[in-house]
Amino acid sequence: MNGSTEPKRFTLLLSSTSRGARLARLLAERQLAEWKRESAEAEHVVAELAANAVRHGRAPGRDFRLTLTLDPARTLRIEVADARPDRVPRTRVAEGEGGRGLVIVAAFADRWGVTSGDAAVPHKVVWAELDAPGPESA
Repeated sequence: MNGSTEPKRFTLLLSSTSRGARLARLLAERQLAEWKRESAEAEHVVAELAANAVRHGRAPGRDFRLTLTLDPARTLRIEVADARPDRVPRTRVAEGEGGRGLVIVAAFADRWGVTSGDAAVPHKVVWAELDAPGPESA
């Protein structure tokens, strides 16, 4: 045991552009490697949530925020906050554009959901948690 009971945290603002979404995935990949918690599943979740923030949560002049939190039990929480609390994500598997990314998030995450921000700075946070792989995966 490493003795640390404090969670590790990484957070940054990114532009609400496709370039910002790509950067979110790349920076998450590097941070997870630094924490020795590499996970292709987590990278996919970050990519989907960041892409959704850009596609559906963009507001003029507002960025989106990526936050990664790794607790001592190695559960990873991914949060992406965007400026559109009025656009609550829903999973859709039907034909047509949109909604499939959250199906991917739901498949890779152990839990996921949406929380609303405060009224002073309207926003929403879409989050997903991935538990540490068990000993059989190691």
